[in-house]
Amino acid sequence: MIYRLDEKQISFPHPSLADEDGLLAVGGDLSIDRLLLAYEYGIFPWYDEDTPILWYAPFERFVLYPEKIKISKSLQKTVRSGKFRITVDTAFTEVIQACATMDRKGQQGTWIVDDMQQAYINLHKAGYAHSIEVWQDNKLVGGLYGVQVGSVFCGESMFSKVSDASKVALVHLAQDFGLSMIDCQVPSQHLQRMGAELISQEKYLLDLAHQDIKPYGFQRTL
Repeated sequence: MIYRLDEKQISFPHPSLADEDGLLAVGGDLSIDRLLLAYEYGIFPWYDEDTPILWYAPFERFVLYPEKIKISKSLQKTVRSGKFRITVDTAFTEVIQACATMDRKGQQGTWIVDDMQQAYINLHKAGYAHSIEVWQDNKLVGGLYGVQVGSVFCGESMFSKVSDASKVALVHLAQDFGLSMIDCQVPSQHLQRMGAELISQEKYLLDLAHQDIKPYGFQRTL
């Protein structure tokens, strides 16, 4: 059963009630309060221009534990080389726009529609959504963005215009911010090679239950 949300009431059914594809609910809005409640309970929006707002809570989550990240020798060399400059929360809008317009193999269009972009820009301005930017010769060549729930970073998307740029952003995310878990949402081979793994929804929600979502908590620990 797919639940229809009331726009006047900010609430969600329990994530365990999602269907086999992880679809939990439809409708509602992308207000800051609704998005924060969603992330606190392991729920995220994922839809396109041809559908209403769809909310997902998969029964398995693809996550990366920072202490388990696997960095190849070539990537280690790239990270140490200094060829990229890394910044945090300095170009959030540019990162999300780049993620939305990036061509991806086997994918037509984007789920990061205009309303979704504005919603996460609003979350960023409120201090809950953050970005890591990768620069080369003063040009933005890679990055990622997501929502922080305590020590859990819920990654939304990443992009790369030159080789390894998004991987470098992920390495810095895993190593520099004292995170306990990075939620990668959608399984991919390259993230799996870097150490990401599937865990149960039950375990994911248990980890989230110990977190407190607060604004402006995204700071390097080094």
